[in-house]
Parts: sequence; structure tokens; C-alpha cells
Amino acid sequence: MADSSPQLEISVRESSGLTIWNGPPFSNSIPSIKLDKIACSSASFCENGIRLMVIKSDSGICIYDTTSFQEIRNFDVVHTLAATLSPCGTYLQTFQKPASPQEKNVTLWNVGSGDAVYQLFQKNMTKTTWPSIRFSSDEAVACRLATNEVQIFDATDFTKGIVKRIRVPGIAGVEISKRPGTHLAAFVPESKGMPASVQIFTCGKDTQSEPVARRSFFRCSTVQLNWNHGSTGLLVLVQSDVDKTNQSYYGETKLNYLTTDGTHDGLVPLRKEGPVHDVRWSFSGKEFSVVYGFMPAVATVFDKKCNPLLELGTGPYNTIRWNPKGKFLCLAGFGNLPGDMVFWDYVEKKKVGTTKAEWSVTSEWSPDGRYFLTATTAPRMQVDNGIKIFHHNGSMHFKKMYDKLYQVDWKPESPDSFGEIADLAESIDSLKVGDAKTQAKGPKSSQTSTKSTSTNPAVQKPAAYRPPHAKSAAAVQAELFGGGPSAELSKNALKNKKKREKQREKKAAEAGGSST
Repeated sequence: MADSSPQLEISVRESSGLTIWNGPPFSNSIPSIKLDKIACSSASFCENGIRLMVIKSDSGICIYDTTSFQEIRNFDVVHTLAATLSPCGTYLQTFQKPASPQEKNVTLWNVGSGDAVYQLFQKNMTKTTWPSIRFSSDEAVACRLATNEVQIFDATDFTKGIVKRIRVPGIAGVEISKRPGTHLAAFVPESKGMPASVQIFTCGKDTQSEPVARRSFFRCSTVQLNWNHGSTGLLVLVQSDVDKTNQSYYGETKLNYLTTDGTHDGLVPLRKEGPVHDVRWSFSGKEFSVVYGFMPAVATVFDKKCNPLLELGTGPYNTIRWNPKGKFLCLAGFGNLPGDMVFWDYVEKKKVGTTKAEWSVTSEWSPDGRYFLTATTAPRMQVDNGIKIFHHNGSMHFKKMYDKLYQVDWKPESPDSFGEIADLAESIDSLKVGDAKTQAKGPKSSQTSTKSTSTNPAVQKPAAYRPPHAKSAAAVQAELFGGGPSAELSKNALKNKKKREKQREKKAAEAGGSST
């Protein structure tokens, strides 16, 4: 790792509070503590990682500078139901329980000055309507979903108010492109026999309010909108509550792809029927990966023209994660699946390791792309809470269990601020070879016996399953009638056997006498 590379850091929130660790590699497998035990009910970094928001039950919302982890601002906001930082940490947005009808209960605060720069009323909060004001990753543009329109703001100066309105009748969802913030996608659900649609608009205040791309579809209840890095492509995962083919209890999903230049508009060609479990853009924005199909699921990497580039195989998978450097992929099966994980070298197009992390709730690569973290957290899982950190090839680096663990996150950093991973990958592989040689050393006799045992294992043909009542019946039969050739007969069984033999001889003699 280059000397200028930043230190990895991890936030861990348990029952006793929030702790910030210095990230791996750990000395003696013990992480060092950078910030210890802040009592809080929630905590989150802004998208670029320079600010940390901590919600405390007794003293409002505290903002920390993540360079020194010193508190830089405290907002005494009562009855807060939700709060979030803007991507660059410039603004804090809060949603409060309104004390009276039409009270402006959503407030945008400037973190630097502590002043409220914009306020509005929002009746309720849902996944599609929060945050109320959405920013591009570079905070160049902000937008808000309103009735039948999208309102555009100058994110550098909210005193200008609304600088542009894009009218979209019936709009129910909006997603602004990340970096650069040049476009936004608007979702309109089905209504009165008209199909649902997703439309792409430009955000510039001097541009026209006509869509640059559009796609319509029937049987649509909800959508997930996924912009790539570079703001050139949009993946639209269309979900319906009912599967007309009756193949899935969970409804039907279709994956659509649109480009901002209008060169592509259609379905992504998936080669197996069934639901789309996960879809992720690479950090370069030049390719995306999809896990799809009835179990065992299929995983495929596509380019920006929807041409398949790499097949990652089939198995019990529903999760895929791109390494921030674009070199590695982790394909996994979490949730109600057994937790299998497969690590791929995307550049070399080969599998580099497999492992397992049962009951994982969250999972993500480290910003430098060298480590993969999985966590089992409450309230989703009330038992077996803990953290596992793996190397890029699936080998275990660190594990710690908790009575109750609520949240684990990497502190965000730009992948460009870290060196390349190739040299480190070679050093880790050589380390593994060295460990293996050390373990292999020992008495020659034990090595020989181990080898003979492994190469010539005792093969036993599995017996057919017999239910308990059949087993007991067989035992009774063996006892009474001598059921098995090797069974040792009891006195009664032997007596009964002799009686049957005499009866057979007597019948045979009678039959012979009558024939003569």
C-alpha cells in the first residue's frame, strides 16, 4: 500500500454504543480503537466519508469531523423521526413529527453554519419519498419529488429556491444520477389502463423539460432505479406483485436498461427464467452484474450494450458485490440461503476462492478493495451476532462475536486514494504458501498415514432408509423367524424354526403318499 493511502476505519454500533476501529490489517488480530463508546441510537457516514452523523437520544444530532473525530456541530432537534447527511456532508436533512397540520417538518441545515437553509412540509415518510431533497454525489444538483412534478434546486445556494420544474403527471418516484449529476429518472405507475413508465430528463436549468429516453411496461407495481458511475446508463428493475405464470409466490421481475443518449432501450437478455435477485454496476460504470433465475440462480456480467462478458456459474446465490478497484467480485447467498461465498478475479476471469458466512445481514468490500466484511446484526438476527472480515480470496482475516450487534460500516473513502492490489495479492498468496509448508512439517510417519488415509478412504455404501416402525418390525421378525442369515436365534425362535421344518416335511410326505 502506498504511504499516502488513508487508514481504513470501521464503525461498530453495539448495545453499549458506537466505536470506531482502525481497519485491517490488525496487529495480533485485535483492532485498535480510534473513537470509543458514543452512546447513540443511530450513526452514519456521509457518502464521501468526511462527516459522521450520530443521533443521540438525550442531546439531539451530533456531527463529527472524521479526520480528528471531534464534534463540530450539535443540532438540538426534537421528535426526529429520520435524519441524513448530504453526500459531501454539507447539509443535514431532518424529518420531524409535525406538531400541527401543514407545519414545515422537513428542514435542511447547513452543517458549517448551523442555519436552516430550506424547509418544507411532508405528510409522511416512505422509502420512495425519503430523503425529501435528493443530491447528486458531487452535490452539484438537488431535486425534490412533488405532486405531478420534480423541483430542481441549485445545491450550492438554496436561497434561490426552485430553479426549474419538470412536469411529470402521476410521478411516484425519482432518482438523480450520481456523478456527474446531469440527469434524473422519473417513475410513473400504471393508471386507468395506461402502462407504467420510466423517463430520463436532463437536470440543467437551461435545458428543455422533454425526456431524452423513455420506456413503458405493463404489470408493474414498483421499480428500482440504478444509475451507473458516469451517468450514462440506467438499470430499471420492474417488479409486479403477481406472477401471471404462477411460478413465483413473490411476483414477477424484469430488468430493463436505458441509456441517456438513446442508443439502447429494452430488456436485459437473461438466459434463465425467474426473479432478479440482485443487480450491481461496477465502479467504472462500464459493466454490470446480475444474479437471476429460480434456484440454483445464475450470475452473469454484462457490458453497457447488454452483451454477456462473463458467466459466474450457478448456485444458491442472491447477492453480488463489486470490488471498488473493479478487479474482484464476490458472489454470495445470504438471507435464507446457506451463506456460500465465491470470490472471482474479474480481470483474469477465474475463481480465486470459496468460503461461507452463515446468517449474514450486511456485506461490503473495503474501500481499498482488499477485504470483504460480513456482519450478522440485530434486529434482523437476534442470535449469532458478529463480524467477519475476509481477504480478497476468501481466506478469513478476522472474526468477533457479540451478544447484540446493531450496525457495522466501512468509513467511505475514494478508491482512487489507494494503491493497486496486484502486489498485495501476490504477497498474501506467498504468505498462505508459507503457512501451508509450516503446517506440513512434522513426523514423516504421521504424514504418510495421513496421506494413505486421505487417498484411500473407507468407502461404505449408504444403507437404504428404514422408518423406525419398520426397524422394530424387522427386529421382531428376526427374533421370531430368524430373519437374518447372521442373526443369532433365541431358544424360542430356534424351537419355532424346528416346528416349521417338521411341518414342511410332514406335508411333503403326505403329498408323496397320496400321489402313490
